Amino acid sequence: MDNETIDQCIDRIKAAGYQPARRIEKPIFREVIKNEEVDYQPIGKKIVFDAIVNKDEQ
Repeated sequence: MDNETIDQCIDRIKAAGYQPARRIEKPIFREVIKNEEVDYQPIGKKIVFDAIVNKDEQ
């Protein structure tokens, strides 16, 4: 979620009965047009977690 720390996100995932399995960071770009040429500038990143169901939750 926006404005959430990684630790808060992991705690939320665990509270829902899942275990984080993999962390992926995806860059976020902004399209900038200079002299009729398109340039992409990085402006941030999005962190995505893949999660699996806890064994004791199945």
